[in-house]
Amino acid sequence: MPDALRGTGVSPGVAAGPIRSVSGTVPEPPAGERHAGDAAAERARALAALDAVGADLEERGARAGGEAQEVLGAQAMMARDPGLADLVTGKIDDGVSAPRAVHEAFGVFRATLAAAGEYMAARVADLDDIRDRAVAVLLGVPAPGVPDSEEPFVLVARDLAPADTALLDPAKVLAFVTRDGGPTSHTAILARAMGVPAVVACSGCLDLPDGTVVLVDGASGEVHPDPASEEIAAARAAAEARAAVLDTATGPGATADGHRIPLLANIGGPKDIEAALARGAEGVGLFRTEFLFLGRTTAPSEEEQEAAYRAVLEAFPHVVVRTLDAGADKPLAFLPPPGDEPNPALGERGLRLFQNHPGVLEGQLRALARAADGLDVELSVMAPMVADAAETRTFVRACRAAGLPRAGIMIEIPAAALRAADLAAEADFFSLGTNDLAQYTFAADRQIGALARFQDPWQPALLDLVVLAAGAAERAGRPCGVCGEAAGDPALACVLVGLGVTSLSMSSPSLPHVRAALAAHTLDQCRRAAYAARQATDATGAHAAALAELPSL
Repeated sequence: MPDALRGTGVSPGVAAGPIRSVSGTVPEPPAGERHAGDAAAERARALAALDAVGADLEERGARAGGEAQEVLGAQAMMARDPGLADLVTGKIDDGVSAPRAVHEAFGVFRATLAAAGEYMAARVADLDDIRDRAVAVLLGVPAPGVPDSEEPFVLVARDLAPADTALLDPAKVLAFVTRDGGPTSHTAILARAMGVPAVVACSGCLDLPDGTVVLVDGASGEVHPDPASEEIAAARAAAEARAAVLDTATGPGATADGHRIPLLANIGGPKDIEAALARGAEGVGLFRTEFLFLGRTTAPSEEEQEAAYRAVLEAFPHVVVRTLDAGADKPLAFLPPPGDEPNPALGERGLRLFQNHPGVLEGQLRALARAADGLDVELSVMAPMVADAAETRTFVRACRAAGLPRAGIMIEIPAAALRAADLAAEADFFSLGTNDLAQYTFAADRQIGALARFQDPWQPALLDLVVLAAGAAERAGRPCGVCGEAAGDPALACVLVGLGVTSLSMSSPSLPHVRAALAAHTLDQCRRAAYAARQATDATGAHAAALAELPSL
């Protein structure tokens, strides 16, 4: 057995158990395979398979709820893409069999995405999963998926498709380890939301035979094959000790010397309310509203939106809502596509999408205002993908016109951080989306495991941008929170506070860990850790330098 494998820990916790690998490899239909001559029947068979995959993904998303529903809704849209259907039917009309036509059509889409820049290239893995599911339907073979097991196990895979990750059973899946993926990939985010220990970008994990017992540390990123019983016992004792510390840290978020830092939850809809409240969320720092819009052919009515928003607003004293963040890998079927975009990630996404469709944004803002009417809640509304003061001003005016008094923006584009002073003069608050900010700063998509070091939120360049945004907000008398997954890292949370961030929002399972870390350190220690991290030249050095100033971690 090899020595300990090292990857990127993306969901804290310790687990030990036997390995089980993702099963069900779908065979590639033979090149040149032809159908029997009934092109109409073959077309119907192929399109039915694609629709069945889309329906299955939507159903899985509905069962999982929250962030998983957003991800799977976007995948369902890909399965039902009209352009894909045209490619498939064209190939069938040329005599190609349905399974082979589907395989080749996805190959065309795959090549297009791979050539469209880092952001869209990362969606290749999603396409491969949808392709394999559709071909499996046509061939009558099982689709790839999580294996059945009578005993709890550690799931190992090249990567985990969102369709599988969304429905992992924490009672059976002790942890998961993947060869690919990054710290802010969809599967990493879903793992944190579930509270399952996870390690991604772990080279060599696929070489471990099924049944091998491994010890997985989702915080350090280490995977130990065939650990001694003493090693497992020590790791579990350490985990129990950390859990005991978590139990003693209760109440509002604050440093050891009483500096208040509200700890908020990232949620994807009303289904996430219970988990956030159970872990002591003081409010919602990121309410993703895409769950209402994705995977449907007509826009949700304002009444439907109002009901969903009100369920969340009734549960918390403070809620920050992000307006619809669609476009790029999350297209809307009820809006015409923006046209030829060589790199959709740099196109009409987020707030930009509504320049051509202002009615969708206006309807959402009206529904939010009505949902808050009569409630004792501080509702703040923010726009994604804002680049400059002009876009900020336009959004704030739209919010004011709808009767919404608190309008802010997400800082996800480097230009917004660099000129944050201009934006702070227009907005009521900032919220830093560290996932996209890192992705755009380093031109490195968060789904690509090979680029994981650039997606690491400990990168000093990213910390520099946080300082610029937080400093500009402070000088303007505006709050500046963080709602990216970086906020859920206990050590990085301390650093962010030291950089001047005023609130932290994260997946609910991370809240106790961050609360305990802040309670164990003073504001001055957090500032020293932040300074030390920014003096480093890479993410590893920044992490080590910060930990040296944070003795409890």
